[in-house]
Amino acid sequence: MVKLFVSGFPLNMDELELARLFIPHGDLKTIKLVRDKKTRICKGYGFIEMGDRQSAESAVAALHGVEMGDRFLTVNIKEEEEPAKVAPVVRKTGYTPGFSPRISAPEKKKRPRLPGKS
Repeated sequence: MVKLFVSGFPLNMDELELARLFIPHGDLKTIKLVRDKKTRICKGYGFIEMGDRQSAESAVAALHGVEMGDRFLTVNIKEEEEPAKVAPVVRKTGYTPGFSPRISAPEKKKRPRLPGKS
């Protein structure tokens, strides 16, 4: 699936109306309009997932820059970032030659006590 970033549509437009714009260009999978958490009013942008790259490119070519009311529609392919590679945590259990399980952390320095207080 290929994710598209869509903005510039009228704020009163709902998911169904937006779907009608994208369905002729290919296999539409999901639509997510970003809304204000308290008022549930659309913020004017969202994300659409198309089934394949060709459908996504077709939608971008046909809809990017189209005038809708007093606004212009922006449609871009959102490139996915690769997740950061994290080294796996290796835990040693049991006895392993050359491994000392009694390695202690550095000792913390204690503050000196005031005279007369226990």
